[in-house]
Amino acid sequence: MQKTSMAAPAKDESALRAAFREARSGFMAVAVFSFFLNLLMLVAPIYMMQVFDRVLSSGRIETLIMLTIIAGGSVLVLGILDTVRRRVLTRIATWLDHRLSAELISASVTGQLRGLSLGSEPLRDLGSVRSFVNGQGVFPLFDAPWVPIFILVIWAMNPLLGALALVSAIILFILAVANEVTTRNPLKRANQVQSVAFNQAEATIRNADVVQAMGMLPPLLKRWDTQNEQALGEQQVAADRAGALAGTTKFIRMFVQIGILGLGAYLVLQGQLTGGGMIAASILLGRALAPVEQAIGGWKSFINARQSFNRLEKLLVNLPKRADTMPLPAPAGHLEVDRVSFIPPKSEKPILKNVSFVLESGEALGVIGPSAAGKSTLCRLLVGTWRPSNGHVRLDAADMWAWNPNDLGQHVGYLPQDVELFSGTVRENISRMREASSDEIVSTAALAGVHELILHLPEGYETQIGPYGATLSGGQRQRIGLARALFGNPRVIVLDEPNANLDHDGEVALLKALKTMKQRGATIVLVAHRPSMVSFVDKLLLLRDGQVEMFGPRDQVAENLQVRSRAASRSIAQEAKPQLSTAAQQRHG
Repeated sequence: MQKTSMAAPAKDESALRAAFREARSGFMAVAVFSFFLNLLMLVAPIYMMQVFDRVLSSGRIETLIMLTIIAGGSVLVLGILDTVRRRVLTRIATWLDHRLSAELISASVTGQLRGLSLGSEPLRDLGSVRSFVNGQGVFPLFDAPWVPIFILVIWAMNPLLGALALVSAIILFILAVANEVTTRNPLKRANQVQSVAFNQAEATIRNADVVQAMGMLPPLLKRWDTQNEQALGEQQVAADRAGALAGTTKFIRMFVQIGILGLGAYLVLQGQLTGGGMIAASILLGRALAPVEQAIGGWKSFINARQSFNRLEKLLVNLPKRADTMPLPAPAGHLEVDRVSFIPPKSEKPILKNVSFVLESGEALGVIGPSAAGKSTLCRLLVGTWRPSNGHVRLDAADMWAWNPNDLGQHVGYLPQDVELFSGTVRENISRMREASSDEIVSTAALAGVHELILHLPEGYETQIGPYGATLSGGQRQRIGLARALFGNPRVIVLDEPNANLDHDGEVALLKALKTMKQRGATIVLVAHRPSMVSFVDKLLLLRDGQVEMFGPRDQVAENLQVRSRAASRSIAQEAKPQLSTAAQQRHG
């Protein structure tokens, strides 16, 4: 299973089912090994029959030696086959992880962009499926088909023994079904509640500074305790039911084992069975009932794996990987927004409504407007992370969604409002986790005005920044995030309030970097509130309530805003003047 085949899945087939289909040859090999393993399980009862019925009655030592050698060799082969079967299953599980982990991370990223907070749950589900394939719970699936065969062998020895074996197998099968029915819903509810609780715990730990500063830990712990107690309660219900059934199963299993020996002894006394047959029937019955008993014992892992499989199937069907598209030439930077509207998932209210504008290569646009006007949403649409509900965002006449995301990313620089860096070094974060030359990284950092700052870090460019860039200040994260956005000389740069955490020197460095990129021909979109930040732009766009209220050359839009501001001030003054006059009269009166 070392070869990672990437055969295209059949139509309407998820990547999960495609992966299991590709692993079919491995499972077939396991089935073949299981066939011979179970065949060799007949060695012990046959050996016992021959010892009791031939050796003990004849007293021939050479017969005993030959039987022992043959049985020992067969058992050695059995041990080898069992080892090989386990190794094959281990490799299948490892291959499935390699095959699907990237798909699941990609689907999780897509889900996050669509408003689904999945976190690491899909990878945990994959781990559950992998553990089941690689664990003891999968063996009953391969060994269960042999149960009827062992029962038939016992029946051939004596119909009464066969009938006892058949009835006991049916009873244990009914108990296995009862175990499934009684534990399925409690385990499902427990997994759902526990998933919510784990996500809440991850959020609490991730926002430790806010939690500690504002005394939020006690109520968050109380919420965790409530959710965790509910999950544990459901698990306890399932465990109690499974435990009762497991105890009943063990009783029946041992009672039947005693019963078949007793019945066998009676048949021996009646001359209808040999002593060796009695012992052999007991061993065969134990082997016949073992898969059923193992299935009951491992039912929880089976249910968890099945629920995980269903969740992964749903995820990969609803969030399929974007199809690879033909590579397009490097863009010049012509950006067109054509009648774009956007309605977020699970909502009916649009954030953007019929927004249109055009930017030529090398132009800079300043986006202004009040809070909740749709500025950040527009940024996400411009870089291709969100898809418009209506209309198109085009780069060099090609729709953003016609670009391969990996190809497009090389030509786009993006700095969101909330800058998050990745665990690793400063160098790796600037280079977008790609291999890059030192000269390219240093020159980008210098362009962003962050080179001197990096040199003052403990290990310079090799400084480990920790999870989420926790070892850096907000301003440092923002400036390193700017360097990451400028890396590779992108043709389109979108910055969402890039000066939110910057001091005066950082803001000066930012403006200098943007002017340099503009001179190099990059198309720049900048969301800002301070007038100083839009002093270099060519055009201004005023968004209000998701609609374009003003768009045009910077000076023209700025003048219109000043006229509107003066008119609003006069209106307020005129409304306030009668009130002031009345107040003055009251004071003098």
